[in-house]
Amino acid sequence: MAVKRCAASIDVVQAAKMRIRNVFRNGLPVYMSFSGGKDSLVMAQLVLELIQTGEINPAQLTVQFIDEEAIFSCIEEKVKEWRRRFMLLGAKFEWYCLEVKHFNCFNELSNDETFICWDRYKKDVWVRNPPSFAIREHPKLRPRLDAYQDFLPRVCSDGITIVGIRTAESVQRLQNIASMLRAGRTMTNKQQVFPIYDWTNNDVWLYLLREKVDIPEIYLFLWQAGTRKGQLRVSQFFSVDTARSLVKMNEYYPDLMERIIKREPNAYLASLYWDSEMFGRSTAARKQNEGEDRKDYKAALLEMFSDMDLYFGNGHKRYVAERYRDFFMRVSVIADNKDYKAIYEGLISGDPKFRTFRALYQRIYGKYIIQAKKKEGR
Repeated sequence: MAVKRCAASIDVVQAAKMRIRNVFRNGLPVYMSFSGGKDSLVMAQLVLELIQTGEINPAQLTVQFIDEEAIFSCIEEKVKEWRRRFMLLGAKFEWYCLEVKHFNCFNELSNDETFICWDRYKKDVWVRNPPSFAIREHPKLRPRLDAYQDFLPRVCSDGITIVGIRTAESVQRLQNIASMLRAGRTMTNKQQVFPIYDWTNNDVWLYLLREKVDIPEIYLFLWQAGTRKGQLRVSQFFSVDTARSLVKMNEYYPDLMERIIKREPNAYLASLYWDSEMFGRSTAARKQNEGEDRKDYKAALLEMFSDMDLYFGNGHKRYVAERYRDFFMRVSVIADNKDYKAIYEGLISGDPKFRTFRALYQRIYGKYIIQAKKKEGR
């Protein structure tokens, strides 16, 4: 789907504040997802300013932080700091330390693709202990079965949730939000609103700079370690966005890998094989290690799809592989070996949330459309 961008008469900060004001004017409870990352800090600062100027009512606001256990200490400290701020302003702050399910990119070699945060059976190897004020259980939670994306909509069903999702983070988000707005809707079916959906990375960093918002030091460490601006993402350790940085961050947090490996033994693979097809990497280091790539990826995919039980042992991996197999069959007449390689590495490295799958869909069909238009223009 083509997306048309239109210029506005106001800047992104004014637009975001207008959206937040409109949410509060409904008179319903307002929930704000907060993670301590750069986007949620922008959201927090915007809401803070509107509370301080008397434009929104803090009594309507509940800030929610899902503590996923395996997080950087500076993130924890930053969330505690903002918890104090919001509570002093009269808002509620819910800090959840629950047994929610989280996809684990290190478990591709075992028969388990999930990480249970605050697993009651692994208390002795928790990455860190929960704060004393944390909410440890909830009647609307199905422990060990729900992801937080399943749980939170039940808790927030009586109000509207504002989330710091931005379309600049991925093509899929851009198209989903464009479809929503084109249909005349301003929120999702989970009653979510995205006030900063149209902010770029530069908008985020410029706003934080101008408003003098203190950021977690992990961002500075990532930048010093050579992480590109577009890749400055921080989340739970075992998600793919953060896993790529764990080895580098051991220099700044000397006991980090020791604690992580104690909790998740397969995490040592990051230090051994990060620049390999296991993690779908395409770096100069991998090219140097592996030499010239002459592998027939179409043949490799056909081999994997011919014995699904052997290559994809558990239910979710089999489900992902079946989606990839169907996609492979549809694009086989237009794909080249480079495309087959991308499909192959998406399977090998794991794609539990289908992020790579959606990107491949856009890439391969997009390339085909461009080539078709060129032929028509001859």
